[in-house]
Amino acid sequence: MPEAVPRTWTITQLAEEYAVTLRTIRFYEDKGLLCPKRRGNQRVFGARDHVRLGLVLRGRRLGFSLGEIATIIDMYDAEPGEVGQLRYLLDQIVVRRADLEQRRDDIDTTLRELEEVEARCREDLKLLNEEPNATRRTQRLGERVSGAVGEERAARTAKEEPNATRRTQRLGRRDG
Repeated sequence: MPEAVPRTWTITQLAEEYAVTLRTIRFYEDKGLLCPKRRGNQRVFGARDHVRLGLVLRGRRLGFSLGEIATIIDMYDAEPGEVGQLRYLLDQIVVRRADLEQRRDDIDTTLRELEEVEARCREDLKLLNEEPNATRRTQRLGERVSGAVGEERAARTAKEEPNATRRTQRLGRRDG
């Protein structure tokens, strides 16, 4: 019975299969994530590299650094093996999830702030179009802006300095 020849891929075949550039594969090779054999000047990738490339690309999509990906992949071959690899991966997933949730909260906050600024701009534009007297218009806009700045400053202070009232009282005593 003839011996089965292991499946191999050229760099071009891998690039087409995974929809990446040749440069991307060479980069991962330079970083030690892929280790193709050589046939003359041609890179020959085996099943191990084929799987590793898929894992690297999945790790990148999930936001892991190349160092984290390398650690996870390399743990499979080293002690404590697959169990250690899975535990480490679970720990990294928790960290990554927390980071993404914080980013989502930051984006939600930014979107709310943009909505508020947009509403104020629309109100100011309406005021500019409705108020014929330039002096009164400027005064009204100034009142709105100083009120908005004051509100923003108070909200930021309350968020950043929960004991701001006590701190302000202490500072007032020092000045007086």
